[in-house]
Amino acid sequence: MKTGIIGLPQVGKTSLFRILTRAKLEDRGYSNPREAHLGVAKVPDDRLDRLAAVYNPKKLIHATVEYADVAAIGQEALKETAFLTSLRNVDALIHVLRAFEDDSIPHVGAIDPLRDAKSVEFDLMLSDLTQVEKRLERLEKDLKKMRTADLEKENALLLRSKAALEAEMPLRELEMSAEEKKLIRGFMFLSQKPVLYAVNLSESATLGDDLEKTGEKHGLTAIAARPNAGLTAFCGKVEAELAEMDDEEAQEFLASYGLKESGLVRLIRRSYELLGLISFFTVGEDECRAWTVPANSRAQEAAGAIHTDLEKHFIRAETIHWDTLLAAGSEAVARSQGTLRLEGKDYLVQDGDVLHIRHSG
Repeated sequence: MKTGIIGLPQVGKTSLFRILTRAKLEDRGYSNPREAHLGVAKVPDDRLDRLAAVYNPKKLIHATVEYADVAAIGQEALKETAFLTSLRNVDALIHVLRAFEDDSIPHVGAIDPLRDAKSVEFDLMLSDLTQVEKRLERLEKDLKKMRTADLEKENALLLRSKAALEAEMPLRELEMSAEEKKLIRGFMFLSQKPVLYAVNLSESATLGDDLEKTGEKHGLTAIAARPNAGLTAFCGKVEAELAEMDDEEAQEFLASYGLKESGLVRLIRRSYELLGLISFFTVGEDECRAWTVPANSRAQEAAGAIHTDLEKHFIRAETIHWDTLLAAGSEAVARSQGTLRLEGKDYLVQDGDVLHIRHSG
């Protein structure tokens, strides 16, 4: 699963990507300016860290999110095949919005995150509308030659999509059945992708308060509350400084702003949630690890995330929630208390479950 970082020029999206992934883009030799830069970020998870403190494992492995830093967006860029390919191949979008003041970094017009959010959204919808209209033209010809149920379903759905886009409704807000989503999955529509608005703020003595009130201050609360959308905020300047510090220094630095965690920690967590993902854990002296699965995954499917053989030979999953395990102090105590349960293949794994898979392999 991949999240694309998008935005207008000079908003700080490439700096955000560098800090998130520790990538040194100047060393990577990209020849095509429209080629997306790829990197991976660890998903911070205090639950896993606390479990590891009990087991003291040889290895500690967090979940990860893959990010793609896509070139600056705009109507001209959206006409380029390389740019469109990079953008279509992501599963969700982080739209970086500039709210910081800096005379050394040029900006056209007044700084207005809401205007920028709407402008880019319009460009994405326009790109989708062009794609829909081209496909409808071909469908019209195909339906004259032969009317099939599949073609008629696709035509009806694309007509609904066209109406939504013409009404300036992004396709992420259009209600579709699972069958309909599957029907148009191959189009990889841009406005259908979940979006997280990430507002890049100025450094200030009241940064903690500024982060909390970003939506209200910049008029973003309403668009962030729409279906398959979200909002977070960070200060690129502060995050760049944090990236150079060790953990103890970073905590002191954050405390000076009245913060317990960095904006990037929240951003990574929110982008993970935006993709519809959850984590379950496996624990032991050899390894404590977070595994990534889609929400509402069954226990047998979760076993497959660990190894395909475990899914194939699945019998039962020993299951306990992470905080219940910590409260018990050990699996043996949890078992004696009856809080360590045996679940079958159709059990829906919960975020934060600790699983031990029983299998016949």
